[in-house]
Amino acid sequence: MAHTDNREDMHSRDGKQYAGLRSRSGTAQVSLRTLVLIRWIAIAGQLAAVLIVEFGLGWALPLDAALAAIVVSVLLNLAMTFRRPLRGRLGEWEAAGYLAFDILQLAVLLYLTGGLANPFSLLFLGPVTVSATVLSLAATALLSALAIGCASLLAVFHLPLPWVTGGLDLPVFYVAGLWVAVTLGTLFLAGYIGSVAVEGRRMSDALSAIQLALAREQQLSAVGGLAAAAAHELGSPLATIAVTAKELTREMPADSEFAEDVRILQTEADRCRGILAALGRSPEQADEGDPFATALLSDVVAAAAARHRDDRVTLDMVATGLDDSPEPLVTRSPELLHGLGNVIQNAVQFAAAHVSIDISWDETEARVEVRDDGPGFPPAVLDRIGEPYISNRKQGHLGLGIFIAQSLLERTGARLRFSNSWTSGRTDGAEASITWPRDDLEVAAWEG
Repeated sequence: MAHTDNREDMHSRDGKQYAGLRSRSGTAQVSLRTLVLIRWIAIAGQLAAVLIVEFGLGWALPLDAALAAIVVSVLLNLAMTFRRPLRGRLGEWEAAGYLAFDILQLAVLLYLTGGLANPFSLLFLGPVTVSATVLSLAATALLSALAIGCASLLAVFHLPLPWVTGGLDLPVFYVAGLWVAVTLGTLFLAGYIGSVAVEGRRMSDALSAIQLALAREQQLSAVGGLAAAAAHELGSPLATIAVTAKELTREMPADSEFAEDVRILQTEADRCRGILAALGRSPEQADEGDPFATALLSDVVAAAAARHRDDRVTLDMVATGLDDSPEPLVTRSPELLHGLGNVIQNAVQFAAAHVSIDISWDETEARVEVRDDGPGFPPAVLDRIGEPYISNRKQGHLGLGIFIAQSLLERTGARLRFSNSWTSGRTDGAEASITWPRDDLEVAAWEG
């Protein structure tokens, strides 16, 4: 439901999504330019080492096979470069696949040049280090296992290490020591650098969350200032309209064709004055002795919905307890009433013929779910519902409805979620789910 003025181009975000700049599900994004550059450096180093040993030192190498392994790496790098712009980013497992290729390609070169006895066997640590820095623990663990597995095989199976006398065979214990060094180095770098990188990402996410929260509060403060200014500026003209409407009502003949229009004008003017008066009243000004200061959750929802009923839309409300716990008693606060009212109003505006409001509670939570049978949210913008000033509707709509509703309801401890309902693969309406921890909602009621 909850479509607001910006139904077609809005965005959702509940209170826990600020730190969502990096996915918690392990879908890291890695710069393609970085991987391509690292591989070009590796290719240059491999080619230089092979040519220097073969032609500079005059030691015999299986040159054709070694150059073939390097050419395969060159071709893959060129394919990566022309397949997509270098400014692009790779998904986590795609990046892990490229790093796995680097490990296997290095293993082939080492097999041709002495196996683990080759001093360059320490380069197995390179792909693992890159993975530990930018990829998830799962991807790093798999690459570490691959590197250790390749090192283990190369300790046993390899061609002789090139040497001036034709080949050099190192003692078994020395090769075993090299294997232990590579294995421990791989595990240490994967664990240590991985933990440091994770902590750094957490700090970055925390900073981003703080910045987004501050920006959101600044936006809300700006909207609040506009609302206060609007309430002040509209007070006088509304009072004039109300007085004029009353005079017209007295002077208009009862059988006039305009009598009903004048009556509606007076009613709506009084309603606007009441809304402005409520907006101008702070929560602290509530009368503690007011018997209506608290009410059952379903009564508060009904009060919020009452002002937004429309003759063309059927509005059904059902309240259900999911266990034996009593219905929550809550404060009739302006935040709750206006927040719920905005959500319900948006549902009514975009509904074809029906809006349903389901209220439920149990020992731990209270929920209000609003559904309509309208066109639903465009899937492309579902992850952005709730941002201010995003509307493609004309005629003066600012796109603030859901932003204000979400901001007000989050102040009461609510979590909001927006989605579409689907039937046979087609959208048949929108849904807004509002959930409160019961303790927070009822504590506010008793302290109100």
